[in-house]
Amino acid sequence: MSNERPWLDHYPDGIPAQIDINEYASVVAVLEESFERFRDRPAFSNFGKQISYGQLEEMSRHFASYLTGELKLNKGDRIALMMPNVLQYPIALFGALRAGMIVVNTNPMYTARELKHQLEDAGAKAIVVLDNFAATLQQVVAETHIEHIVTTGIGDLLGFPKGVLVNFVLKHVKKIVPAFQLPQAVRFRDALSRGAAHPSLKVALNHDDIAFLQYTGGTTGVAKGAMLTHGNMVANMMQAGAWIGANAKFGEEVIITALPLYHIFSLTANSLAFLRLGGLNWLITNPRDMPGFVKELKKSKFTALTGVNTLFNGLLNTPGFAELDFSRLHLTLGGGMAVQRAVAERWKKVTGCTLAEAYGLTETSPAVCINPLSITAYNGSIGLPVPSTDVAIWSEDGQPLPMGEAGELMVHGPQVMKGYWQRPDETIKVLGSDGWLHTGDIARMDANGYFYIVDRKKDMILVSGFNVYPNEVEDAVMLHPGVAEVAAIGITDEHSGEAVKLFVVRKDPSLTIDELKQFCRDNLTGYKRPKIIEFRDSLPKSNVGKILRRELRDEKPMPAATAG
Repeated sequence: MSNERPWLDHYPDGIPAQIDINEYASVVAVLEESFERFRDRPAFSNFGKQISYGQLEEMSRHFASYLTGELKLNKGDRIALMMPNVLQYPIALFGALRAGMIVVNTNPMYTARELKHQLEDAGAKAIVVLDNFAATLQQVVAETHIEHIVTTGIGDLLGFPKGVLVNFVLKHVKKIVPAFQLPQAVRFRDALSRGAAHPSLKVALNHDDIAFLQYTGGTTGVAKGAMLTHGNMVANMMQAGAWIGANAKFGEEVIITALPLYHIFSLTANSLAFLRLGGLNWLITNPRDMPGFVKELKKSKFTALTGVNTLFNGLLNTPGFAELDFSRLHLTLGGGMAVQRAVAERWKKVTGCTLAEAYGLTETSPAVCINPLSITAYNGSIGLPVPSTDVAIWSEDGQPLPMGEAGELMVHGPQVMKGYWQRPDETIKVLGSDGWLHTGDIARMDANGYFYIVDRKKDMILVSGFNVYPNEVEDAVMLHPGVAEVAAIGITDEHSGEAVKLFVVRKDPSLTIDELKQFCRDNLTGYKRPKIIEFRDSLPKSNVGKILRRELRDEKPMPAATAG
């Protein structure tokens, strides 16, 4: 058995080869156990305000009752959540799941075009949106199926007078809440109090019910909703829980949640896995404000932290970080993008805690491989497959390859998605009838069952842990009337790992780089925008006229003087 799964011989003590997914019928069953077991423990903290498991239970129950009793929404209806890490997120999230609804996690930085696509594709009937992003929703809401809007301000749950002050400063001093008009919208706090007047219903859920539509470009670029079922999420929560369980103490963990909860890594690894442990999720609303982030870390006795390479690098380069108290820190998990050796080694030196790299995909809820938390130094590997997971390396014609050879990384396990929402054609490309998922990543396995990523999906660009698909960037830029042809590739970037570079053939010779950059700002989320734009007379093409991005990637960089 272990010859087929050599990794099992190298599992740290106490980690089972299999998990029992039948321990919980749904994510809601896990939540209810934690609400009861840890009732008086703090569950989430944000801007100095903490809510206990008991308060979270009550508020999420009221929100669920608002959705079912007041709005008359049904099991399986889709609700979009468009917020950064604020207390309203877990309340709305758990309320929606308890109401049997499907949560559509929505990036608040989306442009109107991106938001409209996601809301329409998901057929979302309701949305909870932070005031800061409501103006974007206003632009497209009439062209979607949204019937119900709940709006909220960052300060709404922080109590008086702090909450009022925070909302005032953000709107009138910092001016980061653009004016919007959504007359049909209900305020979040009003939704909770209206929900309290309705009886709470228990919705029957099982492993096959969809919990999330988690949007991803997949390999083609058009955002598709990965259908993550309650079974998928329970499995991955338990797989991650088994992995960190030996180190973690029930009811004592404090996990720093800086990655947004709408990102699958943070959603599963922080919000759900640590909730099952009775941990406290310390929500960081704006991790880009590094000095502010360090100030928050100073206030918390944190035991665990997850992030992407850019986040760890940013912290290490922020004054005051090295002076923090790391005495309780026993878990640092890096995912979403490759962890760089230099960053991992410096992290260990400063914090005394090994930065363990993990690997996952939206389509796998997300964890596939994690390094043992007992490793003492960075090893360049993505680790060992988590319990109940099979990973194999296949050749292009679908044959298993011998150890050490590079091929496509394939995954099989209870965390693998049901498929893409209403896209059977796309599902069949990545998910075989045998349940094996094609990741599109090129990897190899060593004799001990450790996996190493050799190359990535050929064209995908990974910016600070977020997937950027060249097709989507190119499609957006082609909307500009002055553009004839365009190709997007990834280039190395010291801050974000990779950045987008654009090659453009002009239709209008007077088109400038500044003008095109402004157009990209209007049509693409920040991480998808090109950092460098180069004008060309022509682009390399195959014999059937397909633009060859690989040739552009393989070119020697042009000297600055001649780079249009």
